[in-house]
Amino acid sequence: MSSAPVPSGTESAALFLKRIESSRVFQWCVIFIIILSAVSIGAKTYDLPQLAQQILPLLDNSITYFFLAEIVLRFLVCEDKKRFLRDGWNRFDTIVVSGSLVPVENAEAVLIGRLLRVFRVLRLVSVVPELRSLINALLKAIPRMGYIALLMFIIFYIYGAIGSLFFSPIDEGLWGDVSVAMLTLFRVATFEDWTDVMYATMEVHPLSWVFYLSFIFLMAFVFLNMMVGVILEVMTEEHNRETAKQAHQEREELAEQITHMQKQIDEMHAMMQSTRSG
Repeated sequence: MSSAPVPSGTESAALFLKRIESSRVFQWCVIFIIILSAVSIGAKTYDLPQLAQQILPLLDNSITYFFLAEIVLRFLVCEDKKRFLRDGWNRFDTIVVSGSLVPVENAEAVLIGRLLRVFRVLRLVSVVPELRSLINALLKAIPRMGYIALLMFIIFYIYGAIGSLFFSPIDEGLWGDVSVAMLTLFRVATFEDWTDVMYATMEVHPLSWVFYLSFIFLMAFVFLNMMVGVILEVMTEEHNRETAKQAHQEREELAEQITHMQKQIDEMHAMMQSTRSG
Protein backbone atom coordinates (compact mmCIF):
# COMPACT_ATOMS: atom_id res chain seq x y z
CA MET A 1 0.00 0.00 0.00
CA SER A 2 1.45 3.36 -1.05
CA SER A 3 1.29 6.37 1.22
CA ALA A 4 1.53 10.08 0.46
CA PRO A 5 5.04 11.50 0.87
CA VAL A 6 5.55 13.42 4.08
CA PRO A 7 7.29 16.77 3.56
CA SER A 8 10.62 17.18 5.34
CA GLY A 9 11.27 19.87 7.95
CA THR A 10 12.98 22.13 5.41
CA GLU A 11 10.09 21.81 2.96
CA SER A 12 7.57 22.49 5.73
CA ALA A 13 9.46 25.61 6.78
CA ALA A 14 9.65 26.79 3.16
CA LEU A 15 5.91 26.26 2.69
CA PHE A 16 5.22 28.09 5.95
CA LEU A 17 7.35 31.08 4.90
CA LYS A 18 5.72 31.12 1.48
CA ARG A 19 2.27 31.20 3.05
CA ILE A 20 3.33 34.16 5.20
CA GLU A 21 4.86 36.06 2.27
CA SER A 22 1.84 35.53 0.00
CA SER A 23 -0.82 36.21 2.66
CA ARG A 24 -2.89 39.37 2.34
CA VAL A 25 -2.32 40.14 6.02
CA PHE A 26 1.43 40.32 5.48
CA GLN A 27 1.00 42.43 2.32
CA TRP A 28 -1.19 44.90 4.17
CA CYS A 29 1.35 45.00 7.01
CA VAL A 30 4.06 45.94 4.51
CA ILE A 31 1.87 48.69 3.05
CA PHE A 32 1.10 49.98 6.55
CA ILE A 33 4.81 50.08 7.46
CA ILE A 34 5.62 51.95 4.23
CA ILE A 35 2.94 54.54 5.02
CA LEU A 36 4.24 54.74 8.60
CA SER A 37 7.73 55.32 7.21
CA ALA A 38 6.41 58.17 5.04
CA VAL A 39 4.68 59.74 8.04
CA SER A 40 7.84 59.49 10.17
CA ILE A 41 9.93 61.11 7.42
CA GLY A 42 7.45 63.97 7.14
CA ALA A 43 7.28 64.35 10.91
CA LYS A 44 11.02 65.05 11.06
CA THR A 45 10.46 68.29 9.10
CA TYR A 46 8.40 69.75 11.98
CA ASP A 47 9.38 71.07 15.39
CA LEU A 48 8.40 68.17 17.61
CA PRO A 49 8.38 67.70 21.38
CA GLN A 50 11.43 66.14 22.99
CA LEU A 51 9.65 62.81 23.52
CA ALA A 52 8.72 62.54 19.84
CA GLN A 53 12.30 63.37 18.82
CA GLN A 54 13.49 60.46 20.94
CA ILE A 55 10.88 58.04 19.60
CA LEU A 56 11.39 58.78 15.89
CA PRO A 57 14.94 57.31 15.66
CA LEU A 58 13.75 54.11 17.35
CA LEU A 59 10.79 53.95 14.98
CA ASP A 60 13.06 54.55 12.00
CA ASN A 61 15.38 51.69 13.03
CA SER A 62 12.43 49.37 13.60
CA ILE A 63 11.06 50.16 10.13
CA THR A 64 14.48 49.54 8.58
CA TYR A 65 14.82 46.15 10.28
CA PHE A 66 11.28 45.22 9.22
CA PHE A 67 12.09 46.02 5.58
CA LEU A 68 15.32 44.02 5.87
CA ALA A 69 13.42 41.03 7.23
CA GLU A 70 10.85 41.38 4.47
CA ILE A 71 13.54 41.37 1.75
CA VAL A 72 15.19 38.32 3.32
CA LEU A 73 11.82 36.55 3.49
CA ARG A 74 11.12 37.27 -0.17
CA PHE A 75 14.56 35.97 -1.07
CA LEU A 76 14.07 32.75 0.92
CA VAL A 77 10.69 31.94 -0.66
CA CYS A 78 11.95 32.71 -4.16
CA GLU A 79 12.20 29.41 -6.05
CA ASP A 80 14.98 30.59 -8.38
CA LYS A 81 17.28 32.61 -6.13
CA LYS A 82 19.71 33.35 -8.97
CA ARG A 83 16.96 35.30 -10.73
CA PHE A 84 15.88 37.24 -7.64
CA LEU A 85 18.05 40.27 -8.36
CA ARG A 86 17.35 40.10 -12.10
CA ASP A 87 13.91 41.49 -11.38
CA GLY A 88 14.04 45.29 -11.50
CA TRP A 89 11.65 45.78 -8.59
CA ASN A 90 13.66 43.39 -6.38
CA ARG A 91 16.84 45.29 -7.20
CA PHE A 92 15.14 48.59 -6.39
CA ASP A 93 13.84 47.32 -3.04
CA THR A 94 17.23 45.81 -2.16
CA ILE A 95 19.12 49.03 -2.94
CA VAL A 96 16.67 51.17 -0.95
CA VAL A 97 16.66 48.84 2.05
CA SER A 98 20.45 48.40 1.96
CA GLY A 99 20.90 52.16 1.76
CA SER A 100 18.60 52.63 4.73
CA LEU A 101 21.10 50.66 6.80
CA VAL A 102 23.56 53.55 6.43
CA PRO A 103 23.79 55.16 9.90
CA VAL A 104 22.52 58.72 9.79
CA GLU A 105 24.82 59.64 12.67
CA ASN A 106 27.76 59.44 10.29
CA ALA A 107 28.31 63.03 9.14
CA GLU A 108 29.68 61.98 5.74
CA ALA A 109 26.79 59.65 4.95
CA VAL A 110 23.98 61.57 6.62
CA LEU A 111 22.62 63.04 3.37
CA ILE A 112 22.75 59.72 1.53
CA GLY A 113 21.10 57.91 4.42
CA ARG A 114 18.29 60.44 4.72
CA LEU A 115 17.78 60.52 0.95
CA LEU A 116 17.46 56.75 0.73
CA ARG A 117 15.05 56.80 3.67
CA VAL A 118 12.89 59.22 1.66
CA PHE A 119 12.96 56.79 -1.27
CA ARG A 120 11.50 54.10 0.99
CA VAL A 121 8.13 55.70 0.27
CA LEU A 122 8.53 54.56 -3.36
CA ARG A 123 8.46 50.97 -2.14
CA LEU A 124 4.69 51.40 -2.06
CA VAL A 125 4.87 51.26 -5.87
CA SER A 126 6.68 47.92 -5.84
CA VAL A 127 4.26 46.43 -3.30
CA VAL A 128 0.96 47.43 -4.94
CA PRO A 129 0.56 45.53 -8.25
CA GLU A 130 -1.65 48.21 -9.82
CA LEU A 131 0.96 50.94 -9.21
CA ARG A 132 3.70 48.63 -10.46
CA SER A 133 1.75 48.05 -13.66
CA LEU A 134 1.34 51.80 -14.18
CA ILE A 135 5.07 52.45 -13.73
CA ASN A 136 5.95 49.60 -16.10
CA ALA A 137 3.64 51.06 -18.71
CA LEU A 138 5.13 54.52 -18.25
CA LEU A 139 8.69 53.21 -18.61
CA LYS A 140 7.77 51.32 -21.76
CA ALA A 141 6.13 54.46 -23.17
CA ILE A 142 9.26 56.60 -22.68
CA PRO A 143 10.96 55.55 -25.97
CA ARG A 144 7.87 56.47 -28.00
CA MET A 145 7.42 59.67 -26.04
CA GLY A 146 11.05 60.54 -26.77
CA TYR A 147 10.33 61.00 -30.48
CA ILE A 148 7.39 63.26 -29.67
CA ALA A 149 9.59 65.24 -27.27
CA LEU A 150 12.22 65.61 -30.03
CA LEU A 151 9.59 66.95 -32.41
CA MET A 152 8.37 69.34 -29.69
CA PHE A 153 11.93 70.60 -29.22
CA ILE A 154 12.19 71.29 -32.95
CA ILE A 155 8.95 73.28 -32.87
CA PHE A 156 10.15 75.14 -29.77
CA TYR A 157 13.41 75.99 -31.51
CA ILE A 158 11.71 77.24 -34.68
CA TYR A 159 9.22 79.40 -32.79
CA GLY A 160 11.98 80.59 -30.45
CA ALA A 161 14.13 81.71 -33.37
CA ILE A 162 11.17 83.50 -34.99
CA GLY A 163 10.20 85.16 -31.71
CA SER A 164 13.77 86.30 -31.07
CA LEU A 165 14.04 87.83 -34.55
CA PHE A 166 10.76 89.76 -34.37
CA PHE A 167 10.19 90.47 -30.68
CA SER A 168 13.68 91.06 -29.19
CA PRO A 169 13.48 94.86 -29.80
CA ILE A 170 10.21 94.91 -27.81
CA ASP A 171 11.40 92.98 -24.73
CA GLU A 172 15.04 91.96 -24.56
CA GLY A 173 14.45 90.07 -21.31
CA LEU A 174 11.90 87.71 -22.88
CA TRP A 175 13.12 87.44 -26.48
CA GLY A 176 16.80 88.41 -26.34
CA ASP A 177 18.13 85.14 -27.82
CA VAL A 178 16.88 81.71 -28.80
CA SER A 179 17.39 80.09 -25.39
CA VAL A 180 15.56 82.87 -23.53
CA ALA A 181 12.84 82.88 -26.18
CA MET A 182 12.34 79.11 -25.69
CA LEU A 183 11.91 79.68 -21.96
CA THR A 184 9.32 82.34 -22.74
CA LEU A 185 7.56 79.90 -25.05
CA PHE A 186 7.53 77.33 -22.26
CA ARG A 187 5.78 79.94 -20.14
CA VAL A 188 3.27 80.43 -22.96
CA ALA A 189 2.77 76.65 -23.34
CA THR A 190 1.99 76.32 -19.62
CA PHE A 191 -0.45 79.28 -19.81
CA GLU A 192 1.49 81.21 -17.13
CA ASP A 193 0.40 84.85 -17.78
CA TRP A 194 0.95 84.26 -21.49
CA THR A 195 -1.58 86.93 -22.46
CA ASP A 196 0.68 89.62 -20.94
CA VAL A 197 3.46 88.49 -23.27
CA MET A 198 1.13 88.45 -26.25
CA TYR A 199 -0.42 91.88 -25.61
CA ALA A 200 3.05 93.43 -25.24
CA THR A 201 4.05 92.27 -28.71
CA MET A 202 0.65 93.05 -30.24
CA GLU A 203 1.20 96.73 -29.46
CA VAL A 204 3.98 96.70 -32.08
CA HIS A 205 2.90 93.75 -34.26
CA PRO A 206 -0.93 93.54 -34.20
CA LEU A 207 -0.93 90.17 -35.99
CA SER A 208 1.45 88.54 -33.53
CA TRP A 209 -1.52 86.73 -31.97
CA VAL A 210 -1.24 84.27 -34.87
CA PHE A 211 2.23 83.34 -33.61
CA TYR A 212 0.98 82.57 -30.10
CA LEU A 213 -2.25 80.81 -31.00
CA SER A 214 -0.59 78.55 -33.57
CA PHE A 215 2.11 77.64 -31.04
CA ILE A 216 -0.46 76.90 -28.32
CA PHE A 217 -2.51 74.83 -30.75
CA LEU A 218 0.50 72.68 -31.60
CA MET A 219 1.71 72.27 -28.03
CA ALA A 220 -1.48 72.04 -25.98
CA PHE A 221 -3.76 70.25 -28.42
CA VAL A 222 -1.59 68.25 -30.80
CA PHE A 223 1.55 67.14 -28.98
CA LEU A 224 -0.06 66.83 -25.55
CA ASN A 225 -2.78 64.59 -26.96
CA MET A 226 -0.12 62.58 -28.77
CA MET A 227 1.65 62.03 -25.45
CA VAL A 228 -1.58 60.97 -23.77
CA GLY A 229 -2.40 58.67 -26.69
CA VAL A 230 0.98 56.93 -26.48
CA ILE A 231 0.62 56.38 -22.73
CA LEU A 232 -2.92 55.02 -23.11
CA GLU A 233 -1.83 52.70 -25.90
CA VAL A 234 1.04 51.28 -23.86
CA MET A 235 -1.17 50.95 -20.77
CA THR A 236 -3.73 49.03 -22.82
CA GLU A 237 -1.02 46.71 -24.14
CA GLU A 238 0.33 46.21 -20.63
CA HIS A 239 -3.15 45.47 -19.27
CA ASN A 240 -3.79 42.93 -22.03
CA ARG A 241 -0.42 41.32 -21.36
CA GLU A 242 -1.13 41.08 -17.62
CA THR A 243 -4.58 39.65 -18.31
CA ALA A 244 -3.15 37.02 -20.66
CA LYS A 245 -0.41 36.17 -18.15
CA GLN A 246 -2.94 35.79 -15.34
CA ALA A 247 -5.16 33.59 -17.52
CA HIS A 248 -2.14 31.45 -18.42
CA GLN A 249 -1.25 31.05 -14.74
CA GLU A 250 -4.82 30.07 -13.91
CA ARG A 251 -4.77 27.45 -16.68
CA GLU A 252 -1.46 26.08 -15.36
CA GLU A 253 -2.84 25.92 -11.80
CA LEU A 254 -5.95 24.15 -13.07
CA ALA A 255 -3.81 21.69 -15.02
CA GLU A 256 -1.71 21.02 -11.90
CA GLN A 257 -4.85 20.41 -9.85
CA ILE A 258 -6.19 18.02 -12.48
CA THR A 259 -2.84 16.19 -12.58
CA HIS A 260 -2.78 15.98 -8.80
CA MET A 261 -6.33 14.64 -8.72
CA GLN A 262 -5.45 12.11 -11.42
CA LYS A 263 -2.49 10.91 -9.34
CA GLN A 264 -4.73 10.51 -6.30
CA ILE A 265 -7.25 8.54 -8.37
CA ASP A 266 -4.47 6.30 -9.70
CA GLU A 267 -3.17 5.74 -6.16
CA MET A 268 -6.66 4.87 -4.93
CA HIS A 269 -7.11 2.52 -7.87
CA ALA A 270 -3.77 0.84 -7.12
CA MET A 271 -4.73 0.51 -3.44
CA MET A 272 -8.05 -1.12 -4.40
CA GLN A 273 -6.31 -3.55 -6.73
CA SER A 274 -3.72 -4.48 -4.06
CA THR A 275 -6.53 -4.99 -1.54
CA ARG A 276 -8.44 -7.28 -3.91
CA SER A 277 -5.32 -9.26 -4.77
CA GLY A 278 -4.51 -9.61 -1.08
